[in-house]
Amino acid sequence: MALTAETESRLYRSLRVASGAAAHLVALGFPAAVAVLARPGSSLFSWHPLLMALAFSFLMTEALLIFSPETSLLRSFSRKVRVRVHWALQLLALLCALLGLAIITYNKHLNGKGHFVTWHGLTGLLAVLYAGGQCAGGVLLLYPKLMKNWTLAKLKLYHATSGLVGYLLGCASLMLGMCSLWFTTTVTGASWYLAMLCPLVTSLVIMNQVSNAYLYRKRSQH
Repeated sequence: MALTAETESRLYRSLRVASGAAAHLVALGFPAAVAVLARPGSSLFSWHPLLMALAFSFLMTEALLIFSPETSLLRSFSRKVRVRVHWALQLLALLCALLGLAIITYNKHLNGKGHFVTWHGLTGLLAVLYAGGQCAGGVLLLYPKLMKNWTLAKLKLYHATSGLVGYLLGCASLMLGMCSLWFTTTVTGASWYLAMLCPLVTSLVIMNQVSNAYLYRKRSQH
C-alpha cells in the first residue's frame, strides 16, 4: 500500500528529528570521549585533541544546528537571539581551534618535529584559517550595508554554503586525526570505527539541513 503525501511528510520529519537528536548526542559525546582518552593536563599535547574536538565537533555543530527547524535547542526563541548565539558559539569554536593549533605547533617545536607535514596537519591548518575567514565574513550579515551590491538573501546563501565547506573541512581534520599514531594506539577495533562515524553522522545531518534551507529558499522565490 502506497504511503500518502501526509504520511511521507510525517515520516520524513520524524527521521529529521531523530537524526538531529543523534547529531546533538554525537556532538557532545565525541569530545567527552576524547577528554577521557587525552586526559587533558597530563601533557601539553593532551590539550590539542580536546580543544579541536570541542571546536569542530561540539561548538561548531551546535552553532549550525541552532537553525534547524526540527532540532534546534532554541527554536522557541526569535531568529535574532539564535543568530547571536550562533555568533557566540562560532567565536568560541574559533578560539578553541586557534588555541589547539598554537599548542600543537609549540609542542612540535619543543620536540623538534616538523610542522604541517601530514595531511591531518595541513587540513587542520586550512580548517582553522577557513573558520577565521568565515567568522570575518559573517560580519557582513550583521552589517549588510557594507555590501551595497548584494542582497541580504544572497549574503545568507553564500555564508551558509561557505560555512558548510568550512564545517566539512573541520570534520575531515578530525577524521584524519583519528588516523594518527596517538589515536590508533589508544583506540582500536570496533571503537575506532565508531569514533570515525561521529564526524560522518554530524556532517550528513548538517548537509541535509543546509540543502533543505536552500531548497526552501528557492521555492519561496517562485
